Amino acid sequence: MKYGEQLQKGAKERVWRALDAFAIELPSWGFANTGTRFGKFLQEEAASTLEEKFADSAEVKRLTGAVSAVALHVLWDMPNGLKDVEAVRTLEKKHGIKAGAINPNLFQDQSYKLGSLCNANPEIRQHALDHLLLSIEIAKELGVRDTSLWLSDGSSYPGTQNIRKRIDWLVDALKTAHAKLGPGQQLLVEYKPFEPYFYHTDIADWGMARELCREAGPQAKVLVDTGHHYQGQNIEQIVAWLLRSGLMGGFHFNDRRYADDDLTLGSIDPYAIFRVFYEVLSAASVSHEPANIAYMIDQSHNMKGKMEAAVQTVVTAQELFARAALVDLETLGDLQDAGRLVEAEELFRGAFWTDVRPLVGEWRKAHGASADPLLSLREDGYVEHIRKERRARNTAGGGGSYA
Repeated sequence: MKYGEQLQKGAKERVWRALDAFAIELPSWGFANTGTRFGKFLQEEAASTLEEKFADSAEVKRLTGAVSAVALHVLWDMPNGLKDVEAVRTLEKKHGIKAGAINPNLFQDQSYKLGSLCNANPEIRQHALDHLLLSIEIAKELGVRDTSLWLSDGSSYPGTQNIRKRIDWLVDALKTAHAKLGPGQQLLVEYKPFEPYFYHTDIADWGMARELCREAGPQAKVLVDTGHHYQGQNIEQIVAWLLRSGLMGGFHFNDRRYADDDLTLGSIDPYAIFRVFYEVLSAASVSHEPANIAYMIDQSHNMKGKMEAAVQTVVTAQELFARAALVDLETLGDLQDAGRLVEAEELFRGAFWTDVRPLVGEWRKAHGASADPLLSLREDGYVEHIRKERRARNTAGGGGSYA
């Protein structure tokens, strides 16, 4: 039987089964007016309040059928901490979408110039730890599984910081945070090779993040941001290692051309995301259960319309996940074991090049979403409505911010 015939035979079943298990979180900050280091390009329809962020996320969920929650940033979305929990619960019920991963902010406070959890000043370290513990408590109160930690700590000049001491301070903080996790909760530890510091970053790669998780405890897992790697790094190999060691906690999806560009998922290298999804689905086929992984988006667009970019991203994620599900794992394994390199690669690439848009559109329609979410967004008037409603506030006095 030719590969094309195999593909047609099981295509719908494999794609639908995969999409049934695929749910992705949107970032609340992706709907707000944000900027670059050099300036901010305002959008009249940008969300300025938490309610607007929930409303926009709910609209993307309605159109795509794949959105599970909206990730929140404590400082930007819940500035009053636990006092804001009830307001979030109200918004969840009103808009039919749950709060997702809780993100502490350990990079904006003026005291963090030389670090937060890794600062040489014990008072500043405690201040940062208190915020992390608050974030875990907020997640607990909201029934949210994941607290997602990105730490910007590092240094820009050799000899200015004691790297070994900073490791010890960080390990102590993560152990304390882990001890506060409730049953079923997770602490996701993200890594980044550089920026905002340029000599060393305290959690610079997946190996450091994995070691920190091991020391922190079993509920700590590694979070992989697809934009946080050196050029040419094999991200799917990292994912395979983390899956094998049981430390693959989640993803922040975006795309990049040069560094951490936060470009729309799949806009530069969709094949790379396909290969990542293949590793996840391949591992799940061995364990015979879906990997307990958080799929989250971390993008904030200044050039594209925020609603359009969010819908485009989720649609792209669905299509790439569906393509990865088309890989005939049994046949591929036989070809790999037999050393039939070209046939194995062609089977693999054949899944990637398959146009799954009709199948994914059919799945969406069957699940009450739109077969063509971008077209529906353009036609349903939602963007025009929120633009008219929010225009005055977003253009007055320089506009909004991350919050």
